[in-house]
Parts: sequence; C-alpha cells; structure tokens
Amino acid sequence: MEIAPFGLERWFDEYEHDAEIMLAESGIRSLEANRFDTDPGELGYVIPTDGDPEFRAEIAARYGRDAEEVCFTCGTQEANYLVFRSLLEPGDHTVVVTPTYQALSAVPESICDVSRVSLSVPDWGLDVDTVAEAIRPETRLLVLNNPNNPTGRYHSKETVEALYELAEENDAYLLCDEVYRLLCEDPLPPVASMGEHGISTASLTKAYGLAGLRFGWIAGPEEVIEGAVRWKDYTTISPSVFGQHVARQALGEREGAILAENRELAREHHDMVAEWIDEHGLEWHDPVGVNGFVTVPDGFDSGKEFCRAVVEAEGVVLAPGEFFGFEDYFRIGFGLPTAELEEGLTRVGRVIEDHE
Repeated sequence: MEIAPFGLERWFDEYEHDAEIMLAESGIRSLEANRFDTDPGELGYVIPTDGDPEFRAEIAARYGRDAEEVCFTCGTQEANYLVFRSLLEPGDHTVVVTPTYQALSAVPESICDVSRVSLSVPDWGLDVDTVAEAIRPETRLLVLNNPNNPTGRYHSKETVEALYELAEENDAYLLCDEVYRLLCEDPLPPVASMGEHGISTASLTKAYGLAGLRFGWIAGPEEVIEGAVRWKDYTTISPSVFGQHVARQALGEREGAILAENRELAREHHDMVAEWIDEHGLEWHDPVGVNGFVTVPDGFDSGKEFCRAVVEAEGVVLAPGEFFGFEDYFRIGFGLPTAELEEGLTRVGRVIEDHE
C-alpha cells in the first residue's frame, strides 16, 4: 500500500509549532474540560470495542438505525479510513467530489482507481450529471464532504438525494463526511438516514469544539459496520474510555446549549471575516461552517507564496489552496477564539497592504 504524503499536515508540521496564531484551524474553538465530569473511572478498553451498545443505540437513533449499524472511532479521520478499508479492494472504483480534505481522496487512491469530480468555480456547485458520467460498472463508493472543506459549500438536499439515488441505482454506497453538519442553523438529514446505500461519518471535533476527545463514529448498513469493526482491530482497537465518557455528556442534555453557543460564534466570526474580505478586495463563496476558501491577493503568484509570506512575517498560519488542488486560493479558519481571530486578521491584512 502506497499513499501520497499528506500535504496539509506536513505544512502544519513545518509551521504551526512556532507560529503565534493558527488561522488555518478548521473547527470551532475548543471547549474547556472543566465544563464536564472528566473522571471516567478505570482506564481500560471500551468493551465491546466498537463502543458501549446503549450509547451506540442512542447515536444510531439519530439516523433511524440500530446499535449494530454504528461503530465508535477515534475521530472522523479513522471513521473514513475504516469505511474505505471495509469496502474497497483493488479493481474497485471510487468517485470523490473535490476539492476536499486530502484523506478522502488519498486513502481510496491507495487501494483502487479513483475519479475526481470537481466543484465548479467560483460558487463550488456540484453537477450531479458529471458524477453520473464518472460512475463505472466497478464503482463501489461515491464520496462527499458536506458542508465542504475547504470551501464551506453546503450542497442542497436535492443534490444529496440525487447522489444517493445514483449510488442506489449503481449498487454502490454514498459516503458523506458530515463533521460540519451541525454547525448549520438548519442541517440536512444525514445521509445514513436515507437508506441502505447511505453512510455517514461524524465526530465531536468540528461542530462541538471537542477535538481532544478523538471521538467519532460511522453510521451505515450493518455489513459496512461489520467490516469496519474488523479493520478497527488493526487500528485503535477501541475508542477512548475518556472520550466516550465525555461524549455521553456532550451529546446528552448539554448538546443544545453547546451547539447554540458554537453556532452563534460561527455566525459572528463569519460576519467579521466577510467584512475583512471586502476591505481587502478578496472573494469567497459565502460558507457554512467555519472554513472559507479565499482568493489569493494581488501581488502573490500562489497560495503557498502568500501563506508563507504571512507566517514568516506575522506568525500566522493559513492553509495554501494547493493542498486542495487550487493554487489561486487559501483556506482560512474562523472558529478560533474571537481575540485571536481579530489579531490574526489584522496581521494578515498588514501583509496584504505591504504588497499593494
């Protein structure tokens, strides 16, 4: 198995440790641990290793599914990896909607043939007919990230339903990474609730501000979950006891307050960044979530050149668009604490103004 280097993570590894502001962070700001009971008792394995059955049943109910149709994972990254390993073999084919988080294309590309279907610039819309044209007899999986990372595009219910119908008609599955879904004021129904060809992956990282829990899940058909559990025996074995303990609280009575608080922060920061973009003559497609894909300012030849200038001059990390296949863009994350966002925007603005 050969896999492409994870460009964005290598970029972060090069710069984030010495930088002062992480304006490329793709989730909402982290919650304080003191908001939760952090004593899970004995720190052994979670048994059964795919997660507590009662808690899995609670999560499954959100998708109209049973406990056997949910597997708990260490974040969405592992959830997606386990789906790919469960379903794909050499000789299969996958269709991936891009731009997207590199793991959603690189992992299947390490296993089988992949066709990429690009969103259209500048509104990042998806042409379902183009997806249909990319499907082959050996297509096993369609892959979508909704809301999209890096663009913040939230594909409509009609678009997602059309993709699901394509999967069903071609005896394939639609995998949707829905890690940002609950930052939306009016979230769409999850793909796993659409039927036997739908798979949803999610976690408490991006919308809940609980990245350090490393707690996520897969919801989907039992055959997919069974395969994922078999592969999980070779990855993390079980989810974190600590993560599952706090996740129960975050997804219980506290959930409404957490999501309301985080959505309000996302709204306020969205408006702040939108005003900043206008001030500097930049462009983006109005995003859902806490990521925006912004045009590179005049005076810079590429996203990497601009982002490198920003981090070296001002100690602010941004994400070059090259890591998503678009060198004329950069990704900005605006879910961080307000004071850091304000300072980060001020510093990036100075770099832009110095090159005018």
